[in-house]
Amino acid sequence: MAVALLDEYGERGLTFRLLAERLNTGTGALYWHVANKDELVALAADQVLGHALATVGRPADGAGLRALAIAVFDTLDRHPWAASHVTAPATHANALRLFDRIGTLVAGTGLPTSRQFAVSTAIFYYVTGVSAQIIAPGVTVSATTSRDAFLAQTAERWETLDPADYPFLTRITADLREHDDRDQFIAGLDLLLAGLNTAEDPRPETS
Repeated sequence: MAVALLDEYGERGLTFRLLAERLNTGTGALYWHVANKDELVALAADQVLGHALATVGRPADGAGLRALAIAVFDTLDRHPWAASHVTAPATHANALRLFDRIGTLVAGTGLPTSRQFAVSTAIFYYVTGVSAQIIAPGVTVSATTSRDAFLAQTAERWETLDPADYPFLTRITADLREHDDRDQFIAGLDLLLAGLNTAEDPRPETS
């Protein structure tokens, strides 16, 4: 029920009184289970993450990693309030399952054991952190202006920058206006997963 109310009213609109009314109970009963609203929202976000895990199978290869990461992004995109509450390191049940699933898939690629923790952590941080960076701002932006309007305003500001100081930003303002958030996420994901094709430790040797 908390997930449904958060989808309908957003994080600011959810109150213990409203949730208690929908559950036909008292607020005291809710406080028996959670200490405060922050804990409630975090648990609801973890439930959303569980929905993502339930949508993908368990292939033990890089394709499975890609499918899992995209499923998480797509699920959080449908519940944007949840994106910033799926935090790293993992603590809640489904976040732990996500990290374990990522690690298991990484191990299945044949990556050396000595590299599995670092790579699994990097992928987990990318999936949770970048999803939050891409999705969560839309919750704030949409309260005052549309995503397209926000991107157009930002692009206009970039266009006023000095190309001598900002040669890249002034050149890609059209891309900023027209880019797709999901495509942006997948582009970074594919770059990250491409590193799994390198089995050797890429770090330089220290003297």
